[in-house]
Amino acid sequence: MSDTVHYYANRADIPGGTLVELFLGTVNRLGNAVAYTTPEDGALTRRQVADAVRRGAGALARAGLARGDRAAILAPNRVEWALADWSCLCAGVADVPIYSTLPAAQVAFILRDSGAALVFVSDAEQRDKARAAIRETGREIPIVVFDADAADEGAVSWDDFLAGGESPDAAAFEDEARRARPEDLATLIYTSGTTGTPKGVMLTHNNITSNIQATQRLLEMDASDSSLSFLPLSHSLQRMVDYLFFVSGARVAHGSIESVATDMKRLRPTILVSVPRLYEKVYQRVLDASGVRGKLVAWAASVARRTARCREEGAALPPGLRLQRAVADRLVFSKLRAGVGGRLRFFVSGGAALAPEINRFFLGAGITILEGYGLSETSPVTNVNTLEEFRIGTVGRPVPGTEIRIDDDGEILIRGPQVMKGYYGLDEKTRATITDDGWLRTGDIGELSRDGFLTITDRKKDLIKTSGGKYVAPQAIENLLKKNPFVDQAVVIGEGRKFCAVLVVPAFERLEGWARETGLDPSDRGALLADESCQRLLRDELAGEMGDLASFETPKKIGLIAEDFTVENGILTPTQKVKRAVVAERYDALIESFYRADAVERTVFVAG
Repeated sequence: MSDTVHYYANRADIPGGTLVELFLGTVNRLGNAVAYTTPEDGALTRRQVADAVRRGAGALARAGLARGDRAAILAPNRVEWALADWSCLCAGVADVPIYSTLPAAQVAFILRDSGAALVFVSDAEQRDKARAAIRETGREIPIVVFDADAADEGAVSWDDFLAGGESPDAAAFEDEARRARPEDLATLIYTSGTTGTPKGVMLTHNNITSNIQATQRLLEMDASDSSLSFLPLSHSLQRMVDYLFFVSGARVAHGSIESVATDMKRLRPTILVSVPRLYEKVYQRVLDASGVRGKLVAWAASVARRTARCREEGAALPPGLRLQRAVADRLVFSKLRAGVGGRLRFFVSGGAALAPEINRFFLGAGITILEGYGLSETSPVTNVNTLEEFRIGTVGRPVPGTEIRIDDDGEILIRGPQVMKGYYGLDEKTRATITDDGWLRTGDIGELSRDGFLTITDRKKDLIKTSGGKYVAPQAIENLLKKNPFVDQAVVIGEGRKFCAVLVVPAFERLEGWARETGLDPSDRGALLADESCQRLLRDELAGEMGDLASFETPKKIGLIAEDFTVENGILTPTQKVKRAVVAERYDALIESFYRADAVERTVFVAG
């Protein structure tokens, strides 16, 4: 009997509704509970949030925005982002979040495509970018800037925007806000565009509300919990989770990916949501130790994985492993937990696949990472592991009210109340993505266990077909390599080629430590990667991870790259996903060198 099935449903009655109803109901129920904290150690209760939102909704009306209009938010995470968002929702204005890292030309496209009638920005930098983008649209669009000192003749400050006239009384505000209907457009989220032109995902109030309520049944949280909101709020996952924290009574502080390590220690969150890149970087930082400390950490990592295996199997730790675990905890794991604040109940991981061995390392060290799955088009969560039902290597069972189907070609299809209304202004693309009977084509390939746990194999469009006709799933190989302490980032290539190859950004802290011990100069990355002994080391380290791969999927060539893949250099999306097309274009010369006739005997190459 096969262990996999093609269909699984978590049938449940998820009540419909609006985000406005959730907001007002929470304020009435938990008005005195702190909702948001600020860097200045200030705090806003839910009732204070409601007062600001009432003024914000009134200010939007005074600015000429009517129910059904759209307003953009171009800012990194901060409390004003949330206040502007709630204000738009209560005013019936669909907001359009824009990643603050996008250049002006892309901002202009989103402003033009969405028809935004107002733009909220954070500071002078984003104000100037918005102005440049607005000029490209050929329209006049008012700007509201959160930082008071960035206000000028053409941009009103947030405080003045709120204070610029009389706001409706509480009763009138609630009456107007409650005109929202479940089927109304709540937000227009533009995909991050790893390929092609961004598309505007239309999410209704009911899409997001149903997802909040379904997820709330699985992930318990209350007023004793706190979180750090550091994934961009333009990302559907962080946005929905922040709503979830709000209605559950938890408090939220805002931060950024750049400051997350410091913020976790300072704010000591109990729940944190991230993409795998954070866990990969923490894992690499732990394993970067060298000398005696490095040997201790390597031993502790082995103990962690053996511990995790026992817990996965529901088995008690053997006495010897229990003793080793206690020693490793005192010397290594307790410091790791302190580094993430010391109060964490669990992490949630989404946005991309997390290497199972990295997850096992954290689990064995006493840190639980609940991997989940979803897309902007599904509001976003479709699946998640829970503390009670937890299986590493999967993204969990479908959330209540959700059906999963595996198509004949392995593509994952989703049906449920969280499936988007469609792509804004793109009826043909909508029809190609959502079937007549309501199934959303995710573009991901996966397998479904008989008891409903979903495993993501890869992105359908990322599957590599070699010239020999073999299909290779690159993400699984990349995750295999990234658990090696000498590997930071990896991208497998080989579409239409005779064999696969891999581009690797080494974990330079670890590599430079090795170089110092070996007597090499670690100060010049390029020169270090060009050294033959360094290349032998990295070749052997990678070969050790690839021993169980089939011949056709084993990368035959290794390209070493000295620059990190980042959002700033255009290789990562704002949600830390690799833009494979950009990698292929930027490193075209390196990739071509793998397949030259004079390179047959050579394994390791270095980007010029």
